[in-house]
Amino acid sequence: MDKKRILILGGTAEARGLAGRLAGRADLSVTLSLAGRTLDPAPQPVPVRTGGFGGAAGLQAYLAAEAVDLLVDATHPFARRISANARTASAAAGVPLLRLERRGWEEVEGDRWTRVVSMAGAVAALGDAPRCVFLAIGRQEAKAFDVAPQHHYLVRSVDPVDPPLTAPHVDYLLARGPFAVEAEEALLREHRIDVVVSKDSGGEATYGKIAAARRLGLPVVLVERERAADGHRAGTVEEAVRLVDHLAGSLRKRGV
Repeated sequence: MDKKRILILGGTAEARGLAGRLAGRADLSVTLSLAGRTLDPAPQPVPVRTGGFGGAAGLQAYLAAEAVDLLVDATHPFARRISANARTASAAAGVPLLRLERRGWEEVEGDRWTRVVSMAGAVAALGDAPRCVFLAIGRQEAKAFDVAPQHHYLVRSVDPVDPPLTAPHVDYLLARGPFAVEAEEALLREHRIDVVVSKDSGGEATYGKIAAARRLGLPVVLVERERAADGHRAGTVEEAVRLVDHLAGSLRKRGV
């Protein structure tokens, strides 16, 4: 049987879940690509390549060299650059693109959200008066808050923030989700947090801080996603599996 070659751009639980669902199928050959930014990545159920491609042109060249039949972008909802590169490369290479992106969180009664469209907007939303801020945004964009040194920050990330913030009052916490609501509530109380800053990442693994803030009546500054119009989109692994089957079937019918 002529196996269809699938490249999954990963780094998320959804990418690993999709790879697990497709692993071992006789009709597919699946490779998972990781950027390599996480120092200790979780084990994966399919062969893994690590590192960047060298932009959209490099990814296009890889798709051609490896005869990839389907590209799946299952990167983080805020991995804007690689998603843009995936759209450009797939179009240039003539390879179908499937975007697997978990749905964002929905505001419910009791939430006190301020929605912003950028980290600069999140900094501005904190205001001028000193506050105790829980930065649950990962490490790559934490430096944006150096411009507001009056606040006391608790920064949580999987890997160390390097270089660290220059703001004078910063505590660092290294941890990997999922995070239980009760533990998040205790954390917010212990550090006397006044406001939570989070990306609208969606999913259950990091929702605990949102629920904990609601319980404590704390405001949340939520950085929204950048919306893009991809041809094929899935919000869950189940939806992605169905679309993979549909797209693979279309490839067979065309004799690709």
